Amino acid sequence: MQNVMAEQQTYSDNSLLLDAREQNVPRGVVTAHPLVIERARGSEVWDVEGNRYLDFVGGIGVLNVGHNHPAVVNAVTRQLGLVSHACFQVVAYPGYIELAQRLNQLIGGDEAYKSVFFTSGAEAVENAVKIARAHTQRSGIIAFDGAFHGRTLLGVTLTGMSAPYKQNFGPFPGEVYRLPFPNPLHGVTEVDCLKALDQLFAVQILPERVAAIIIEPVQGDGGFLPAGPAFMQALRRITEQHGILLICDEVQTGFGRTGKMFAFQHLDIKPDLVTVAKSLGGGLPISGVVGKAAIMDAPTPGAWAALTAAMH
Repeated sequence: MQNVMAEQQTYSDNSLLLDAREQNVPRGVVTAHPLVIERARGSEVWDVEGNRYLDFVGGIGVLNVGHNHPAVVNAVTRQLGLVSHACFQVVAYPGYIELAQRLNQLIGGDEAYKSVFFTSGAEAVENAVKIARAHTQRSGIIAFDGAFHGRTLLGVTLTGMSAPYKQNFGPFPGEVYRLPFPNPLHGVTEVDCLKALDQLFAVQILPERVAAIIIEPVQGDGGFLPAGPAFMQALRRITEQHGILLICDEVQTGFGRTGKMFAFQHLDIKPDLVTVAKSLGGGLPISGVVGKAAIMDAPTPGAWAALTAAMH
């Protein structure tokens, strides 16, 4: 009886569970708030002690439709009743194909676009780089100060912040170059950034060796800084001039978070590749790369380990 009561107490007390977390989970996984949630619905969460909170974080941009949205729950339940795992490289299934069709239309419109799915945003970013290199037969990738592109080794390399992400995790992959991101709060203008790009081409890497420029249309971890239309249009002109691909990382900005389905749609440009994740799955782990069909077809068969299941 004492063991049963102890177990019940553990699951009804934030402090006890957080003590257990300290003993069993590495310190590198930071938990910002000193509570443990037991259930959630919409914009509300309840901790194990029954306290109710408004959730202004949403899994860091993951829950654009809120916790446990009925449509998401129904879709997952329905899919689990059909196929829980198949591995798309082994056999196809409708959900994967239908999701690709919808994203291709949302991003590509009347142009021919294709999609491939993975599990995390970092995987999407890494595979976008692979696609760009395969298509262009070039190696250089340009990213920005303040960017966040994930915590895998290549993701951390592309991420434009040393702490806490890089720590002592090096050496890092090569052929990644960095530019300042427009930041009026710190006096960094769009003109400054474009001049820095010219300087980069002049002294570090020829544009003919650059496969892609990757950019968040609105930096998240970098301070919620938007890239303005004029700057993005200038990047689009430069990339087209030199045969460089433009990758928009919409992992955090996608699916309505900026008032349009994707942030680039505010900027009067169309990127070559778009990375998506977070709210794509409404709380479930799924990511993808959506891009122009000719570019997406550059990697040969067997290049990817695609996601095993997508919601139908």
